[in-house]
Formats: sequence, C-alpha cells, structure tokens
Amino acid sequence: MVQTEFWRNPILSEAMTPEDKYFYLYLLTNPYTTQIGIYKITKRQMAFDLGYSIESVHSLMERFIQHHKLIRYNPETRELGIKNWGKDNLHKGGKPIIDCILSELREVEDLSLIQFVAESIHKQEIHDLYESFYKREEMTDENHRVEEENHPTRTTGEVVNDDTLPTRPTIRGQKEKENEKEKEKQQQVFNPNIEKNPGKVNLNQVDEKSADVQEIIEFWDQNGFGFSNMNGKQQLLSWLDDSRFLQPKAVILKAMEIACANNKRRLNYVVGILKNWENESVLTVEEIEFYQENQKPVQPSRPSTQSVPSGRAIPGEFVFDLTAGEE
Repeated sequence: MVQTEFWRNPILSEAMTPEDKYFYLYLLTNPYTTQIGIYKITKRQMAFDLGYSIESVHSLMERFIQHHKLIRYNPETRELGIKNWGKDNLHKGGKPIIDCILSELREVEDLSLIQFVAESIHKQEIHDLYESFYKREEMTDENHRVEEENHPTRTTGEVVNDDTLPTRPTIRGQKEKENEKEKEKQQQVFNPNIEKNPGKVNLNQVDEKSADVQEIIEFWDQNGFGFSNMNGKQQLLSWLDDSRFLQPKAVILKAMEIACANNKRRLNYVVGILKNWENESVLTVEEIEFYQENQKPVQPSRPSTQSVPSGRAIPGEFVFDLTAGEE
C-alpha cells in the first residue's frame, strides 16, 4: 500500500531523480512483495519489468543501497529488504497478521535483512516478532564463540567424539556449507581444462541442476549454436535461475528447437523467444504449446477481381438522343 504522504517525503521530493522515484515505486508495488518487506527478486526480473537494462538496474540498486540507504540486497540469496516497509505498512496486529508475518519470516534466508527492516517498525508486537528471529542467530553465534574460546585447540569442522561437549552448527555455518556445496556442484558442470577444451562439458553430473545444464549445452553444441561460444552458453544458462518459468530447462530447450526450425541459431533469437513467453505469462511447455496452437496466422488480403465502374451511374430511364436541342 502506497500512502499519499509518500510524495511529501523530503528524501523523495529533494534527493531522488525521476528514475529513482519510478524505481522506488516499483520496489514497493511489484508482485513479488510480501507482508514483511523482504522478498526474493532477481535483477534480470527487475530489468524486464521496468524496461531497463541490467546495468541500469544495477546502478539504481547501488544508489538506493549506498546513497539513499533505503534497501539492502543479498546477491547470493537474491533477497531484498526495504527499510521503511514496517513504518508504512505494519500498523496493525492481531492473529491473522501475526500468523502471516511469522510464516514469511521463516522463509527468509538472510536474517540480517530482518534486523534491517525491524529498525523502522513502530508496532511493538510486530517489532518483537522480528527481533526474535535475528536475536536467535546472535545468541547461537555467541554460544558458538564461547565454546571455541573454551576449547581453542578445536578446529572448525573437526569431529570430536565427546558426548559431554556436543557441537551444534550455527545457522550461518550451515548456510556457508550449503553455499560451498553449491559452488562445488557448479564447478563440476564445466571441464576444469576449459581453455584446452572450450565448450566441453564434464559428464560427471552430481545433481539434477547439473544434469539440466549438461542437456542444454549438449543441445547447443550439437545443433550449431557455436561450440566455442562460452559467453553465449553462460547467458543462456542464467535463465535456469533468473526466470519465472516453472520448467526452465524444458522451456529453454523448446525455444532452441524453435530457433533451429527457423534456422535462427543465435542467442538473441532464443532469448527473444523466452522474453516473449515470460511477457505472455506462459511458464510451462504445456502452456507454450497451447499458446502456439491458439495463435491464429494473419491471412493476407487478396485484391478483388471484380471490376468497379468509374464515373457516375446513368439512370435506367435515360434515353440518349443526338438530335435533342437542334430544332
């Protein structure tokens, strides 16, 4: 909800450019927003919705983070937090509101964003709920620090068979391990000797995501899109994560098949197809096929073969007399 007082904010009226105001309104009203002021969104999606380039969105994001200090963004979790969300939207409590906020807070991965948004919440009941989430992480980290000080010889990740001193990984530690595992999976997708074998893919898939990457690159290589075009492959693979498709791999392959059928084996042609489908909100292969079947081709107009008489029509009762008027 955007209040009319929004336009009387001194920061908005004095410090923001027209582009800043447009971008800020988008951040507050886009369909990915949540009740808690923290939501997941990609820069690619912002650029698509706003009609800007990704570079322009990146510049606006930096301006709002560093200069205006109104948002924070975690590029790893793709989560965005809006500083004044609580002040403008979280005025009422009650069980339905609290239940909604609680369920959405549980989905947040970067707990520092919860603390960032909580600073502007005036409703004490809701502020305490936010605080309970980030305070819990601080207490866990503190316990972990004290444990390390009491046992300085213990190294991180070391397994200790001591039932009296159980080690409990922190939330932050769990996230770091998950991120490391994900990086290892991504590194296994491409051959480590990439300079010697450009475009070649490692066949040792470790999970479903790497298998999807493998299948897309094999289709790319085998159908003439450019075996050594690593930049093109990476841009296409980014659609696996930064898109709204419910079946990203299948949709990407479908677009590539259409490009092959039309003899347009170029990245910009495939991306154009994907953007059009996103714009039309057809997000699965079944929806795409239904959409294509219902696209009626425009029939070219044919010129009429009937002759059209020129000049004025002569009445049927008119009799042409050459001698009239010569008496």
